[in-house]
Amino acid sequence: MCGIVGATSERRISSILLEGLKRLEYRGYDSAGLAVLTDDGKIESMRRTGKVQALKDAVGEQPLAGTTGIAHTRWATHGGVTEANAHPHISEDCIAVVHNGIIENHDKLRAELKGLGYTFNSDTDTEVICHLVHHERKTESDLFLAVQAAVRKLEGAYGTVVMDCREPGRLVVARSGSPLVIGLGIGENFIASDQLALLPVTHTFMYLEEGDMADITREQVKVYDVNGERVEREVHESDGQYDAGGKGHYRHFMLKETHEQPVAVRNALEGRLINGQLADDVFGKGALDVLQTIEHVQIVACGTSYHAGMVARYWLESMAGVSCNVEIASEFRYRKSVVHPNSLLVTISQSGETADTLAALRLAKELGYTSSLTICNVATSSMVRESDFAYMTRAGTEIGVASTKAFTTQLVGFLMLVLAIGDKRGLGEECRQAIVNGLQALPSKLEEALLLSDEIEALAPEFADKHHSLFLGRGAQYPIAMEGALKLKEISYIHAEAYAAGELKHGPLALIDEDMPVIVVAPNDELLEKLKSNVEEVRARGGIMYVFADKDAHFASDDTMRVINVSHCDEVIAPIVYTIPLQLLSYFVALIKGTDVDQPRNLAKSVTVE
Repeated sequence: MCGIVGATSERRISSILLEGLKRLEYRGYDSAGLAVLTDDGKIESMRRTGKVQALKDAVGEQPLAGTTGIAHTRWATHGGVTEANAHPHISEDCIAVVHNGIIENHDKLRAELKGLGYTFNSDTDTEVICHLVHHERKTESDLFLAVQAAVRKLEGAYGTVVMDCREPGRLVVARSGSPLVIGLGIGENFIASDQLALLPVTHTFMYLEEGDMADITREQVKVYDVNGERVEREVHESDGQYDAGGKGHYRHFMLKETHEQPVAVRNALEGRLINGQLADDVFGKGALDVLQTIEHVQIVACGTSYHAGMVARYWLESMAGVSCNVEIASEFRYRKSVVHPNSLLVTISQSGETADTLAALRLAKELGYTSSLTICNVATSSMVRESDFAYMTRAGTEIGVASTKAFTTQLVGFLMLVLAIGDKRGLGEECRQAIVNGLQALPSKLEEALLLSDEIEALAPEFADKHHSLFLGRGAQYPIAMEGALKLKEISYIHAEAYAAGELKHGPLALIDEDMPVIVVAPNDELLEKLKSNVEEVRARGGIMYVFADKDAHFASDDTMRVINVSHCDEVIAPIVYTIPLQLLSYFVALIKGTDVDQPRNLAKSVTVE
């Protein structure tokens, strides 16, 4: 959500800034801009709504030449999608600012600054920052001290970078809530909201902690903590690879990443199951000993990750024998809750920077949880650094906004957590072996599920004129139905809802008619016969069904039911396997609808604000 790139160098940096923005497109945005400090000491800027390419084209026609600059992709919060609301914002032709986050007291600050004579040219909360810094510079001779004074007056979340025309070659950075990473070079240094933006220019990074400020010049980087004390942050060497055009022969990143899931799962398993036993370092040093003392698990997440947590609840309680609650992070952090004895807090996030989930983790440290574990795809993220233990999903870079391989590898991590906790709680050898065998078979089962692609694509035109749909599942497949509904909503813009199939009589049956497609997830498990009764309830009311069923479940296609036979798999891994056809369905329906699959409207990949 929003992207920041900044640079101070001996070389011209407009192309670096633009390439960085291009690499941050996956985060979701609706406008882009950059500001460069020119050789004659002026700030020149360019802003455009729409894609980064529009900004790049504009800069191509009217080059911005300079060695220090900042750039931004904006996802609208305060104020509509206009050039005036795009970043960077500039105060009195001298102070330029880019900002991720939300300034909660911006109305009060705006009123005060207007009273001081400042004119606002946008509807954004961000513009108060640049005017506030400009005002503080009237009494502070040093830019860093002026920014420090300004951010002390801000309430809310911000990752912000400030440039001053009077101090060429210098950027001042502040982080509160919204992540920022410094890229280190020789005779040049960089700042970004994601290291991916900087991989063409450096592989050496320093991650700012909560409350940090940084003073960045070409020659050095100085970091100060929340108390204003000079600190040293660890420097990391990254071997990350990313090609913004790397879709290969696939039409979209989402389709590519859907097909990468067998490999992603193999990577998630590699070296972690040795002769049927968990490796000691799966969750970090000393984690297995702690996990075997856990008596309750509290899972906190958002969106797709929340659905992974809901599946995990079924697994943890039925197999590991440990009680489990799952809660949306934005709800958990704002209510009073009871902490059970010997409780583990599990946070789940693809990026490790999800604002509400990260805030929940920080809250948990105050509430007295025994330990914390995060399941995450980014080793350098805030959530990984601030948790006691971590399971790295190893899914690889995921560009499509709608999560695919990050979700399935999260579920792999939860099955390993079942093994870790269940060993001391009566998991039983038969159940343990079923999990191990299921995980080992999973990559090939996912490959078999991907072979349904052509069959599912042929169904997609039947959704072309639909505006609503219903997803049904039972047991651990209910959260998978929820995930399928979310995928369809995200990328095709068809309204979709999911229900536990046993709830049909309690309201959803009123929706059923020939215009409401019903998608059913039907593995051959202990709830199959119950599910078949639910299917008959829909059939009796004229509903058209699309049933993804185990080939041994004995569903037959007819005028009211399209059956897609899924290769048989063990019940343990069925939720992961049945995710694949639902991802494919949402993708092919989105193609028919003509939507932007990888960057759906109004959505962002990494939600770093509330």
